[in-house]
Amino acid sequence: MSDPQQNQDEGAQESFISHLVELRDRIVRAGISVIVVFIGLVYWAPDIFRLLARPLMQNLPRDGKMIVTDVTGSFFVPMKVTMLVAFVIALPFVLYQIWAFIAPGLYQHEKKLVVPLVASSYVLFLCGMAFAYFVVFPTIFRVMAHYNAPLGAEMTTDIDNYLSFVLTMFLAFGVTFEVPIVVVLLVRMKLLTVKKLREIRPYVIVGAFIVAAVVTPPDVFSQLILALPLIVLYEAGIIAARVFIGTGEKTHDSDNSETASS
Repeated sequence: MSDPQQNQDEGAQESFISHLVELRDRIVRAGISVIVVFIGLVYWAPDIFRLLARPLMQNLPRDGKMIVTDVTGSFFVPMKVTMLVAFVIALPFVLYQIWAFIAPGLYQHEKKLVVPLVASSYVLFLCGMAFAYFVVFPTIFRVMAHYNAPLGAEMTTDIDNYLSFVLTMFLAFGVTFEVPIVVVLLVRMKLLTVKKLREIRPYVIVGAFIVAAVVTPPDVFSQLILALPLIVLYEAGIIAARVFIGTGEKTHDSDNSETASS
């Protein structure tokens, strides 16, 4: 006669292994999607890099240029850029694979929340990248070129260093544009109320300028370009939380009043 405890342990082990196998399959599918998009774009890798470098090239002085200090840099840097573009394009499918893996363990109301949350996060991240490319990069490069002129220094940039700078800015502004999502989640999970978010507004403003000072080049204008959108997005998050989850704050306040009266 079999031991029930042993059968239960074996069932749990089989379930764990099946989850690992499913996770592996999801990761493989996500990786294949990125590779397929990359293969479709690799022919245009030099054009993609030139498009990425356009904000800098348009603001370089007449004798300014980009250089390659690594023997293989002229080949691998455009490949890296193309791979990152492929990842961004394939990201909805990658997120779907993550969603398909965790969805069975979620409640119905959580499933309804995750889909719009993921979609809005993706759109906002793209908006942050677009803001960095069309607004931040031209402004920063114009300011840097202006600083170099009085020094008589020739403005030449290594393409690998340029890629690192651009990725840092894309990440910084992409994450910055996620602030409304974070604010709404904090209210939705009842970790903070809209009232509390308003109270901590001065600390958020100071924190925004600190983050901008760390991430952006050391000039006031570049810091304002990041700090001001961060503050505006925080306010947008408060408004969104009030509109979509406004009843949560009222319920929280009523619960507190009932507790006090009792």
